[in-house]
Amino acid sequence: MLIKLMNRSILAFFCFAAFFPLVSVRAQVVPAATSGSFHLSAGALGSLAQPDYAGEGIAQTSTNRLYGVGAYVDARFSRWVQVEAEGRWLRFNTAYNPPNSENTYLIGPRIPIGTFHRVTPYGKFLVGLGNGGFLSGSTFVLAYGGGVDLRLTRRFTLRAVDFEYQQWRVNSAVTLQPYGGSVGISYRIF
Repeated sequence: MLIKLMNRSILAFFCFAAFFPLVSVRAQVVPAATSGSFHLSAGALGSLAQPDYAGEGIAQTSTNRLYGVGAYVDARFSRWVQVEAEGRWLRFNTAYNPPNSENTYLIGPRIPIGTFHRVTPYGKFLVGLGNGGFLSGSTFVLAYGGGVDLRLTRRFTLRAVDFEYQQWRVNSAVTLQPYGGSVGISYRIF
């Protein structure tokens, strides 16, 4: 009788040992590493800029500031692989000097420095085209910049500050160097 009881105990132990891993595998959750997948956000900006054009073909710092609106799209493929595309239309406050309007259409890499609570500082290098009332066509533009994003909710992010220093290659003799700042808000599409 004692041997039958021991045999049943051993059999029960082996059955438990054989089926225990199957139960624990079913209880696993989705790994946290899957949250770093593709994200796409679109946003709107309000911008203030210091144009580097005084009119009449003269490249110099103007006392007039330009104001305008913009739109941007951030595509995040992974933690370190991110692309930003933006368009800015600086057309307000041109009444004093109408040829000062500036429009830019830029795209390039965006590099996050780190995330601290809900705050993400970043740097960016964008290339594209620019045009304005003082040009007969478009010109090549380089833009260096950075800023700080503040995540408000899972879907909304405040672009607390965004600064850009641009270089416009007008011709072989003239390179304009406007700079400016923006604030905005974005919505995470997916």
